[in-house]
Amino acid sequence: MLRWLFKYAAAVFIFNTILLSIEVTMKIGNLIFFGLMALYSIALLINPNQMRKIIFHKSFYFLLIINILNIIYFFLFHSIADIEAVKYLLARAVKFAIISGSIYFHLDYYKIKFLDHIIYLTLFIISISLILDPNIFIGRYSGIIWNPNMLSSLVTISFAILFLKYKNYDKVNIFLLILFLAISLATGSRGSLVGILLVFLFKYSFSRRNIFYAILAIAAIFIISNIQLSTSINRFSDQSLFNDRILQYEYAFKSIYSKLYTGYGLDKYSYIDKSLVPIFLKGKIIGAHNAYLAILTQYGIVFGSLVLYIIFQKSYSAILFFRNSSGNEKVYLFIIIYTLIASIYETLITGVNEFQTSLFWFSLAILSYSKYKIENAN
Repeated sequence: MLRWLFKYAAAVFIFNTILLSIEVTMKIGNLIFFGLMALYSIALLINPNQMRKIIFHKSFYFLLIINILNIIYFFLFHSIADIEAVKYLLARAVKFAIISGSIYFHLDYYKIKFLDHIIYLTLFIISISLILDPNIFIGRYSGIIWNPNMLSSLVTISFAILFLKYKNYDKVNIFLLILFLAISLATGSRGSLVGILLVFLFKYSFSRRNIFYAILAIAAIFIISNIQLSTSINRFSDQSLFNDRILQYEYAFKSIYSKLYTGYGLDKYSYIDKSLVPIFLKGKIIGAHNAYLAILTQYGIVFGSLVLYIIFQKSYSAILFFRNSSGNEKVYLFIIIYTLIASIYETLITGVNEFQTSLFWFSLAILSYSKYKIENAN
């Protein structure tokens, strides 16, 4: 049991974020989340040797440092009575241990099969969604997922996995690529356009083929933007990527300035101080919609800058080392870069139970461990 837990806990954790995004499975998802956290914590405590291997491995130092920063911040600006902050502190620490442990003990699965399993799960979610709600171009399509942006994230990443992992495509793969592309556009998420264009850049760089696809994409955008639909292209042409984010950014900056050095606390990981927002805007200003501003609001300028430095430094290291990679490494690199870009207009990276956020931290960790293995093998 413990062996299985150490190997597959990360897969269970990441797949469970999808259950948490479906209204009818949310309660089951919560039970799985708390059960997994409790079991893994107990497993670490009764296996100190395994705990040491996981937490203090060189590849995962960046996660350990973030946990240490969280602990220091907690004792400086929180008390034990701040239950929500305690929950965040523990959940983030165990999540990082789960990611590290699964990669350490079962690297082959996560390099070979895990990404395919994301595709299978996405196909299952889409199939159920289309059965229950086949009208994909009436309004923003979300299927059985509560938020169309979440469905967009899931489908765009699955499209990237399929497109980047394989060199040749059979009829089934071509069908899936078309299906994932159609659903991602139907969600109305402008971020899906960013992800799809980034996938093509990853695949073909600035080749003639990529220029040809870019021309086709521009033509498709021009045609679809003139049809009365609610696709990603229509929303992009109507509002641009940042048009409805400016106010959120303005009050995020005001929130940061209000508590510049202390921040608002660990539990305020997607937060704007509503007391700074005028009454007539309170319904429109719901969050920073920018992960970098959210981290500075959460931690304050000192701790927030340290956390951001660790994220950027580790991401840069992975990009530099795996920039000419192919297959699985290229997919994980795509997830890192896509999330860093998406974090400009969405609050990713900061939370615990969000699909793309969890995949981002997992991708950083697996590429860090793969880099360590390659360097030591040489």
